[in-house]
Amino acid sequence: MEEPCNGSRPKGQFRGRELFRAQRKESEGSVDCPSVEFEYGDVDSFTAELSELFSYTEEPEFALNKRCFEEDFKTQVKGERWTQLNAVQQKAYVMRLLDGLEVVDRDKRLKVARAILYLAQGVFGDCGSESEVLRWSRSNTFLLYEMGTFTAILELLNMEIDNIQACSSALRKPAISLADSTELRVLLSVMYLMVENFRLPAEPDRPEWALAKETFRTELSFPVQTDEPFALLLFTMVTKFCSGHAPHFPMKKVLLLLWKVLLFTLGGFEDLQAMKVKKREGLGLPPLPEDSLQVVRSMRAASPPASALELLEQQQKRGRRVRRDSLDLYNERDPFKNDEGAVDEEDNDDADSGIEGEVDPLERDIIPPLVATYPTTERVTFPKGLPWAPKVRERDIEHFLESSRNKFIGFTLGHDTETLVGLPRPIHESVKTLKQYKYVSIADVQIRNEEELESCPVSLGEENVPETPCEVLYRTMLYNLPQYMIALLKILLAAAPTSKAKTDSINILADVLPEEMPITVLDSMRLGIDVNRHKEIIVKSISALLLLLLKHFKLNHIYQFEYVSQHLVFANCIPLILKFFNQNIMSYICAKNSICVLDYPYCTAHDLPELTAESLETGDNSQFCWRNLFSCINLLRALNKLTKWKHSRTMMLVVFKSAPILKRALKVKQAMMQLYVLKLLKIQTKYLGRQWRKSNMKTMSAIYQNVRHRMNDDWAYGNDIDARPWDFQAEECTLRANIESFNSRRYDKNQNWEFAPVDNCLQSVLGQRLELPEDFHYTYELWLEREVFSQPIRWEELLRDE
Repeated sequence: MEEPCNGSRPKGQFRGRELFRAQRKESEGSVDCPSVEFEYGDVDSFTAELSELFSYTEEPEFALNKRCFEEDFKTQVKGERWTQLNAVQQKAYVMRLLDGLEVVDRDKRLKVARAILYLAQGVFGDCGSESEVLRWSRSNTFLLYEMGTFTAILELLNMEIDNIQACSSALRKPAISLADSTELRVLLSVMYLMVENFRLPAEPDRPEWALAKETFRTELSFPVQTDEPFALLLFTMVTKFCSGHAPHFPMKKVLLLLWKVLLFTLGGFEDLQAMKVKKREGLGLPPLPEDSLQVVRSMRAASPPASALELLEQQQKRGRRVRRDSLDLYNERDPFKNDEGAVDEEDNDDADSGIEGEVDPLERDIIPPLVATYPTTERVTFPKGLPWAPKVRERDIEHFLESSRNKFIGFTLGHDTETLVGLPRPIHESVKTLKQYKYVSIADVQIRNEEELESCPVSLGEENVPETPCEVLYRTMLYNLPQYMIALLKILLAAAPTSKAKTDSINILADVLPEEMPITVLDSMRLGIDVNRHKEIIVKSISALLLLLLKHFKLNHIYQFEYVSQHLVFANCIPLILKFFNQNIMSYICAKNSICVLDYPYCTAHDLPELTAESLETGDNSQFCWRNLFSCINLLRALNKLTKWKHSRTMMLVVFKSAPILKRALKVKQAMMQLYVLKLLKIQTKYLGRQWRKSNMKTMSAIYQNVRHRMNDDWAYGNDIDARPWDFQAEECTLRANIESFNSRRYDKNQNWEFAPVDNCLQSVLGQRLELPEDFHYTYELWLEREVFSQPIRWEELLRDE
């Protein structure tokens, strides 16, 4: 180690830093984490999404699919390959395959389905590269859809779902394996490949593909043959699996297909932003202050929080000085300032693990004693501008004026935000500033409209509800929605890495375990990687699915979003997500549970090399696991949506001691993930107490720099009038009553509605035919005798004045 250039820093400090770093590597299992180069989006790369459909245990079935296709193809087409046929010949062969799906023999149907799956997989036996496989897969899926393959596969899927024999056989087995779900896996794989290829942007030189894409989206969103969209069938499969009636269902494929169907029919994050802008224009609201997606993508990650071991080392170097405010660096570095006594921390692991936006405390050199002024390089630097425009709610302006009027003139004017008579000039300026940043959300307008419809149902008439894919989905999900949410969370719990294996928990490994368990060490390692990968993919699909539902329902109508949110909260979604993050999150994000040479489509276009234990342990060379980081961000975003502006749910974060769990997640140097962690910390700081805020000033500073400001929101002090604990139960009850009123008014078709029109015509009423129960005809005479003839008529009561 070289001497520092100024010669004033002893070597002992460097040896201390080296020892400290070595201890940190041992305690945390990782070195100082670099910034994670991660671009958040709807999905991973196309090849990555396709590869996650197939487990490594299914790798031998690629050759089986190929053999089934070639055996049938040789009997129909002599001496040619699929890639050599023209469009007419290809269509004729697909028609013959579809005829084979209608045979009675189950084994023959399965062979034909495997041949169709081979076409959807890109006829890899005739291709020499991955790009060629993907090109033929895309071309073949459009051809299959044009010939009506999806409808035929859907009919077979319904048959397999209702197959009582397969369900009872699976229930009797002590251990379910890959063989129990063969037919379902083949059918779901064909559907997934079709949906995934259609989801990609259509090629400009193929206008017929663009038309087919829109037709397919409409077919999935607005079914013609049934009243339910395709996504509801998949939700039903999820609930049937979780209830224990169909333990052989391949849940990973079902969840992946369900997620991609919703992504295809409802739209992704970019589509949501465009729909939000369009809806605000339609409601006459001002445009959004910024594009949130672009702002988040431009943010820089901050340095990770220091661990307790690092803090101890720094305290010893500073004469056991514990307090290290990022907002008070001058005092920290002032050689003439007396050392302050140690501050009691809430817990050792959480001591001062805030993050610092400008300087990494691990990389910053120890400041030597100074005699004169500070050099310019040591001055504290501040960001040039905050990333978000501040927002103010109408409610905030009302609260500000209410308190100002009580203080200066002694009475209030209710919801009046225009009258400023009697208030001093500074209050006028404050109100002007608040109104300048006033933000009216779509949800505010929807709540106001709902209140008007409830108060004036007759004069306003029936509401005109647009028939969007989201509206159709909510209407069909409504009455079983609690079961759907509980089922998704059950599977998420079973797939979480922090969950312990229990005998009574659901088995999510049915579609990954082989019939015969491995006997060699290499096969055991391969299966272990496959199982971990299987769980990660399930977490990824459920997290993306929940976030997608929450965002689309919130845009469609706020009470649809609140209904889903309440049932997620009732099903313990908040502690489940916190349980998920209560792990070594860096290890989870950097996990390498993948074998690249076995991934589709690589394994179909290349010869499989010999696998060794060393190659399996090494894994891929990527810096992090995309799907795991994607899952973490999705779960954090969902948790933010569940708790935003809900004080009772924020208190759940406090009660479950989420602050240290969330602060450990700040170790991941990725701007988007840190942003949503800081948002969750911000909403609960007012409940954590003054001592916590005093001990975590770096985290408070990071919140100030990265999270949007709400004027008059004293999140850093805890004086908010909404923080009264006795209002929490009433808040949830009021919200639940509003949701039930909304669902009853819009979706309940009961004719005994309070404001339903009444028929006052005697002839019309007596002329109506009433449907009487069948047994009434047999007991009609007995009813007459008991209810009419045996009852005396008291005419005097009819004449009596009330």
